[in-house]
Amino acid sequence: MAGMISVTIRTAPPKGTSKEVSQGKQAPDMERVSPDCSSDVTDEGIAGKRIGPGILILSPSAQLLYKDHRAWDLCAAINKADSRTADGLPCCIVDLCREVSNLLQIWTDARDWEQIRIKRLIGSPNRPILLCGLGLPDRQGTQQLRILITMEELGRPQGAMIKQVKDIFRLTDREVTVVQNLLKGWTNKDIARELGVTEQTVKEHIKHIMTKTRTTTRTGILVQVLRL
Repeated sequence: MAGMISVTIRTAPPKGTSKEVSQGKQAPDMERVSPDCSSDVTDEGIAGKRIGPGILILSPSAQLLYKDHRAWDLCAAINKADSRTADGLPCCIVDLCREVSNLLQIWTDARDWEQIRIKRLIGSPNRPILLCGLGLPDRQGTQQLRILITMEELGRPQGAMIKQVKDIFRLTDREVTVVQNLLKGWTNKDIARELGVTEQTVKEHIKHIMTKTRTTTRTGILVQVLRL
């Protein structure tokens, strides 16, 4: 997918066995999250600006069992730029379903499942989509489990988003321009040519932006911006 960004955040059970959990030992909250995803923005503020998510329910073998209207729309948008399976599901959805299913085969105790959640940011900078996959336990065993995947479109009109980015992270006008060009998928060389500066100057701007947004990579900056 041209200009595609992809970030995976996975929450998984601790290394202790499910037996240790059942014996009353407190399992530490293990969440493997990239430092690029930290933010000072409140969940309530973000949620208030988003359209409701699309919802899919699949079997462990990635057979589609349910898809709501929002999920239909977002899958159609993904399929325009990405490959899909014979039944029309985007391959990234199938891959996420299988990844969750594989984890559930390892962590078979249903009490561990609430800690298994995989998030993936896909799509282009102009229309990013956040996928979140988790398992729904069933008393009859893993063969009857279901995979729930939610889909959220994170993009907003860029003007409003950029203004908020500038205010929250206290970016300079030049840093804002660099962020706008990063959202276009431009390289340091492209940005330097557009601004009439050296690539080293662009790198310094990006370094300052990383500091202000508490990130360590260009992708991390995009994640912070697109979460608003």
